[in-house]
Amino acid sequence: MLGMMTKSSHQEISCQQVLVDDASVFSVQRSVFPALICDSLSSENLLTRYLDYIRSCTLSIIRPLRTENGIEFRLLGSRLSLISFLPLCIEGEEAVLRICGGFLVQPRQCHRGELRFMVDPQPEGVQVSLQLSDFCPLILGSPNPSRARFWLYRFTQAAIHRLVTVRFLVLLYRDLAGSCARVKVVNVHVREGRPV
Repeated sequence: MLGMMTKSSHQEISCQQVLVDDASVFSVQRSVFPALICDSLSSENLLTRYLDYIRSCTLSIIRPLRTENGIEFRLLGSRLSLISFLPLCIEGEEAVLRICGGFLVQPRQCHRGELRFMVDPQPEGVQVSLQLSDFCPLILGSPNPSRARFWLYRFTQAAIHRLVTVRFLVLLYRDLAGSCARVKVVNVHVREGRPV
């Protein structure tokens, strides 16, 4: 059945990354996959694949580690967590990781933010989404970041996050379809805010 995918098929990835009014970051990357390749894909499976991908794409520089307290993205073999999450929470069909700390998070905002993994049936296929919301990056410094901090964040952490998640969706599609597809990345408007 997977052999039915043709070279002319394409993959469109929709993206938005903005700084919202409260100076938190909202970011979403999503793509609609053909239903016939998504039989075994669930939000929990999507999360597991993403964690494996983070380790491999960073050459194990960042190592997602599951602990009894949740999940930590640790730097190399150290105890330094770049970002820490509470234990996985399942909300309906969505897998949710709530941020609870880490070096890349503003210390006074560790109780905010979440990363959602979603696999939603659509009339045209299955929409696979990764959504980061209410995240307060350390680089921005405060609820009122300076222009310099905003641009530093935009060209470092925001750019890396977008690249990593888009690349993840591309590789996931190729893995499930068993073939390559032309990729088109498009900007979408989901939430109001200042583009990053």
